Amino acid sequence: MSHSNNPHVLIIAEHDNQHLNNSTRHVLAAAALLSNNITLFVAGYHCDSVAQEAAKTSGVTHVLLADKSYYEHHLPENLANCVVSLLNTQKFQFVLAPSTTFGKNVLPRIAALCDTEQLSDICQIIKQPDDETIAFIRPIYAGNALETIISHSPIQVMTIRTSAFPISAVVHQEAVSIETLESCTDLGLSQFIHIEATESKRPDLTQAKIVVSGGRGFQSAEKFKLIETLADTLNAAIGASRAAVDAGFAPNDYQVGQTGKIVAPNLYIALGISGAIQHLAGMKDSRVIVAINKDAEAPIFKIATYGLVGDLFNIIPELIAELNK
Repeated sequence: MSHSNNPHVLIIAEHDNQHLNNSTRHVLAAAALLSNNITLFVAGYHCDSVAQEAAKTSGVTHVLLADKSYYEHHLPENLANCVVSLLNTQKFQFVLAPSTTFGKNVLPRIAALCDTEQLSDICQIIKQPDDETIAFIRPIYAGNALETIISHSPIQVMTIRTSAFPISAVVHQEAVSIETLESCTDLGLSQFIHIEATESKRPDLTQAKIVVSGGRGFQSAEKFKLIETLADTLNAAIGASRAAVDAGFAPNDYQVGQTGKIVAPNLYIALGISGAIQHLAGMKDSRVIVAINKDAEAPIFKIATYGLVGDLFNIIPELIAELNK
């Protein structure tokens, strides 16, 4: 689609009512390739500190704040409704959110209410030589192929694959203006009951520099615990393949892959993971991949930087002993 050279971009901020989530900064890095006219929309409850942080984040030109009790838990019905009312009054050409659970929950509703298609999991943005047309690239077929899209919709709604747009060091700027919205309402379509979260002192899986991941090779939940010692030694996050999660070795929020979390750490250690295509889709952008598996034919070895064929239950204790030296 032909755009003005400086289109208006709206980013829906992911946050915990206290701080901006790093995923939003990755989206900001993507948005900077589209325009330098970027509005950050912060919806939450008692979340003024998030708006203040957003206003000082380099690249943001304007902040919209909706601070109401019914936004506290980011219920997508209310959030989507508020964004659509914004789109009806202001001229945004792009609506962006991270390709996280948060973004995937809200953006499809916005696209549907705007009667437009959603571009999901964008991993590259290319301005054409005419500087008017923009092409978007996204992975398809579990990351085995890349699709290039040029959309002609007046409003383009897209989730951004955060691991594809690195953030340079967080840079601060003179605070930009914050506009408080009063017009949004509670639709009453859904309500927050409670959240069951896994408390962990380890780094967040999607943000960690090192991830140690386990698969079906661990045989039981009891044996899977061996990963914890290694993760703590390396100050790493713990991941798991879908097979390990389905077998009950690890909780759902550890799952890495096409239907789990997409990670791109500096170091990814895959233990007892054969490397099904769906798992590879979630971690193949990692900088260094170390695979340990007793099956020399395991597909994971095809993408591993370093591979070791052997028994996990002998190798992991040896590895921990070496690291502790």
